[in-house]
Amino acid sequence: MHTYSLFEHLLFPPTFLNRKQLGCQLKGKTILITGASSGIGEQLAYLLSEIKVHMILVARREDKLLAMKREIETKSAQVSVFPADLRNQKEMEELLTFLHQLPEGLDIVISNAGHSIKRSINQSLDRYHDFTRTMAINYFAPVQLLLSTIPLLEKKQGHIINVSTINALLLPLPYWAAYQASKAASDSWFRSAAPELNMMGISATSIYLPLVRTPMILPTDAYQKLPAMSPQHVAKIICNSICTKRKTYKPWWLIFGQLASILFRSWWEFLIPRMLRKKGNGNEGV
Repeated sequence: MHTYSLFEHLLFPPTFLNRKQLGCQLKGKTILITGASSGIGEQLAYLLSEIKVHMILVARREDKLLAMKREIETKSAQVSVFPADLRNQKEMEELLTFLHQLPEGLDIVISNAGHSIKRSINQSLDRYHDFTRTMAINYFAPVQLLLSTIPLLEKKQGHIINVSTINALLLPLPYWAAYQASKAASDSWFRSAAPELNMMGISATSIYLPLVRTPMILPTDAYQKLPAMSPQHVAKIICNSICTKRKTYKPWWLIFGQLASILFRSWWEFLIPRMLRKKGNGNEGV
């Protein structure tokens, strides 16, 4: 587990989690977690392992999911694993069929699977697939999954938690066009749908995260020295949101970034092309 620096402690203050309340609230419920084989999804599954819940863990790596199942089921939780690439239509349809055949129904969906990519436009001219595959996993897959499971969640007065990024609420950054467009689309769709979901009795929570120290950021060398939240901390935030049904989680300091995005947008748009020209046309892919 990553130990926070003093600066990270300031940026990411501890999250109190009432484990007894969480256990009482979740006992006997069925929870779907996408992107479950590493990072946030993995730590969330282990955090819930002491509770008598049925977790459905979805990710591409079947061997990792099976190893998690063996470890978690030595405790209190029951685990079903469903290896699937949610960009693959056949595998998505098989997952949806499985979910609709659950005898106990579905109570909570944690939409966590995602893909990040950093690459300049100049280096993307012959890589249209970067945009289609990023949009496929970050936007189209969660939308299809939720559209299909909303009737199941409505029956149980369930809860959807959408794991998003603070970038969706800030000015777009160079080199992140594919990633930020897909996450902004997902966030806009979910916020637009949330009032209708609430009307049906389904709680909707958006979790806006800063940089998180997961395997997804490892290929980007620049990230290794930046402050980042631990996936264990994020798992606590998600569990806390399950208890409170809060509509959003944002880092306390994000408001200053949002204000700056409004107040200094013209300056940013004036200065950033000049900064990029000095730096050169960088390229880094994840």
